[in-house]
Amino acid sequence: MSRPRVVIVGAGFAGYQTARILSRLTRNKADIVLLNPTDYFLYLPLLPQVAAGVLEPRRVTVSLTGTLPGVRLVLGEADDIDLEARTVHYTGPEGDGGTLSYDRLVLAVGSVNKLLPVPGVAEHAHGFRGLPEALYLRDHVTRQIELAASADDFKDCSARCTFVVVGAGYTGSEVAAQGQLFTDQLVRRKPLREGLRPRWLLLDIAPRVLPELDERLSSTADRVLRQRGVDVRTGTSVEEATSTGVRLSDGEFVDTRTLVWCVGVRPDPLVAGVGRPMERGRLLVDPYLQVPGHPEVFACGDAAAVPDLEKPGEYTAMTAQHAWRHGKVAGHNVAASFGIGTRRVYRHRDLGFVVDLGGVKAAANPLGIPLSGPLAGVVTRGYHLAAMPGNRVRVAADWLLDAVLPRQGVQLGLVRSWSVPLESASPELARVAGGPEKRAAVAASAAKTSAVRDPGNRPAPTSDDHAVPDPNKPAAPAPAPGPVRPAEGES
Repeated sequence: MSRPRVVIVGAGFAGYQTARILSRLTRNKADIVLLNPTDYFLYLPLLPQVAAGVLEPRRVTVSLTGTLPGVRLVLGEADDIDLEARTVHYTGPEGDGGTLSYDRLVLAVGSVNKLLPVPGVAEHAHGFRGLPEALYLRDHVTRQIELAASADDFKDCSARCTFVVVGAGYTGSEVAAQGQLFTDQLVRRKPLREGLRPRWLLLDIAPRVLPELDERLSSTADRVLRQRGVDVRTGTSVEEATSTGVRLSDGEFVDTRTLVWCVGVRPDPLVAGVGRPMERGRLLVDPYLQVPGHPEVFACGDAAAVPDLEKPGEYTAMTAQHAWRHGKVAGHNVAASFGIGTRRVYRHRDLGFVVDLGGVKAAANPLGIPLSGPLAGVVTRGYHLAAMPGNRVRVAADWLLDAVLPRQGVQLGLVRSWSVPLESASPELARVAGGPEKRAAVAASAAKTSAVRDPGNRPAPTSDDHAVPDPNKPAAPAPAPGPVRPAEGES
């Protein structure tokens, strides 16, 4: 008798934990397949420290094959799920397609950047959901400080060293806090014009920063941010973004070349095509994380609307803490469906939250006890080390080095602006020249013009040629005023 096959789509917090639990429980009694665009699990909470140069990129990436014994990794992005045929179709990293059949399916595709209908944002802002976006932001911020230091025009210098972050939740608050420290260190070696210093603006329409947390934690974070020099503006939003700045809801126009979009997340659009009941973009599941009508299908993480048994009538929030716990329950329940152990409902107890504000500052409330200052910083970093499934020694070593050595303020130039469009449905992947979508465009262009040849037997140019860059040629440099308009992206 062949072993049953479990296909897990997505290796974020929920998917990774599901695979880990299943691998331990089934002990090779099931064929576990993990479908993911990358070969690593990304520890998102530490991503702001990558953007600020505290941690090297590989520190927050944990090898899937190295930490999930008995799990087969398939590199690719799921693009269609057929519940009746029990198949998942995917596109590989080189544009080739494939199909996986399953006996059990776990949908843990996570979330992507949340978009709002604000003019210019899609063209000029960048999100913060993946490693490519963090690497781009680190390079971009470093470049702006270097250009500001050499600018002759005072207004241009001021605009380049002004950084706007929209969204004062976890991510936005940490990006602004870490960013202010990073740019302050950069200007020590590259002094700006007299009277100027890096300026970070943190905007949110909510009445306070970290509105989802207890007011004491919120006030602690607000105080630390303001003392550091961050211009915190609550009750304020962006009405328009341009290549030279942003217009705020109070009518002020802020000259800037940097707009970081951290307004929240939305479920991965893949789940909308499953054809089952949804709740605000999330796939409805029962307390056992199973899709009603399809007991062989489980969903967890940000893409699943999981009933909150602690708050009847509500669903669990889209947080890493819930996703991690969802994955644990999903792993046990999938194993139970094969007769291994017993299934369980998802029920949680709030253990508190931590927010790293850079340096030795943080805000935390472990087990409901509010903490601030260095003690909160120790608790926060201790929590992250305990939660990470790997790289703990390397992360701790980077923290130690950052405490005693200056950061390296250099551009790597690995990720360009057009490589990380805000509207991308795959923030974990940077777009590259000559990638699958470009090769498809090249093939289509060749098919259209194959009948028209010049005497040298070379294809005649068409009106679409400008949209198909030669992958063997280096990309053209970005225009000086600000970010390049991203390539057409997925919705």
